[in-house]
Amino acid sequence: MTSRNISILGSTGSIGCNTLKVAKHLGDVNVVALAAGNNAELLAKQIVEYSPKLAACADEDCVSRLETELERLGASSADFPEIVCGEEGLVKAATMEECGTVVSATVGAIGFVPTLRAIEAGKRIALANKETLVMAGELMIAAAAGSGAEILPVDSEHNALHQCLRGEKMSEVRRIVLTASGGPFRTKTKEQIENATLEEALDHPTWDMGDKITIDSATLMNKGLEVIEAHWLFGLDGDRIDVIVHPQSVVHSMVELVDGSVIAQMGVTDMKHAIQYALTYPERLPNALPPLDLASISELTFEDPDLDRFPNLAIAYRALEKGGTAPAALNASNEVAVRAFLDGRISLPEIARINGKLVDAHEPESADSLEKVLAADREARSLAEALVEASRTTAAAINRV
Repeated sequence: MTSRNISILGSTGSIGCNTLKVAKHLGDVNVVALAAGNNAELLAKQIVEYSPKLAACADEDCVSRLETELERLGASSADFPEIVCGEEGLVKAATMEECGTVVSATVGAIGFVPTLRAIEAGKRIALANKETLVMAGELMIAAAAGSGAEILPVDSEHNALHQCLRGEKMSEVRRIVLTASGGPFRTKTKEQIENATLEEALDHPTWDMGDKITIDSATLMNKGLEVIEAHWLFGLDGDRIDVIVHPQSVVHSMVELVDGSVIAQMGVTDMKHAIQYALTYPERLPNALPPLDLASISELTFEDPDLDRFPNLAIAYRALEKGGTAPAALNASNEVAVRAFLDGRISLPEIARINGKLVDAHEPESADSLEKVLAADREARSLAEALVEASRTTAAAINRV
């Protein structure tokens, strides 16, 4: 087993596709497993190009489409990788013996169990699925301590913090600062946000991401989830984790030390940098990205987040303070509410209202077992769905008046 043998969970998403580009650039990275959702067409192309031993997709229908597409691309059945599906398939991709590094890049809670199993198996985890630590940081960190698994963050902010902390003593850290682009509504009024359309919410000014994470950026929930993730990655309480809005997205995060020194990590806005860092750590190797040209940027600006316009950030801090299963409940609620907004069932501000109600109502238990975390997730999803329906009923009544 070698860390340069990788499995990618979420290979057809933005992080997954960029990971394959990094693997091709590095040259000595062997892709042993690819796991995707329903995008059989793109997965088939990836299989033909990278020849993994195993491929996983969403369900049996996707398996059938994948095999058809592979044949259309000229692959013979004898050349097919082993093809599996569902959560069982994701777990198999995450734990196969030949794999040294698992790139966890699925979106949402679906990546939770496969990532846990990879940690238990002692793999290096290149973690781009923030929900994993949000849902069950206590469980994940304990599992890593037991197996010797190494968790390296791929989120640009946490990756930046990891770089800033190389060689530093945590006892000398006063606080860490996560930067936020501010999303598409940074300069919009509260009224404009209240009436935001789906198209406006998906128009991110800096990053090209999937729909769910783009909406999280528009509401600043992505930064709230990152605060919780940072708590588990770096062992700091919420009062030592700050967020600052930095629209240029050049400074990816900062660490303030007890003597007042501030260490910042800067770079071009391209996720391939963080991905390569996680794949090659502790080595640093040349990458294919252009150098950072500060003169062309001309200015770097910073501002405090507005919690009145973006209440999701404050809700995430509340969930972290409650502890236990509260972050898992928040994550579940947010996934349900974001899906409802994407489907046109609720307005953008309703996401935060639903999340806030759910976190306030949740009675947390210790998140020290898989069963407790999954139970909290199920209960929160059910309640969030009920809140979505209640919101729709109220909105319909108002519209009839």
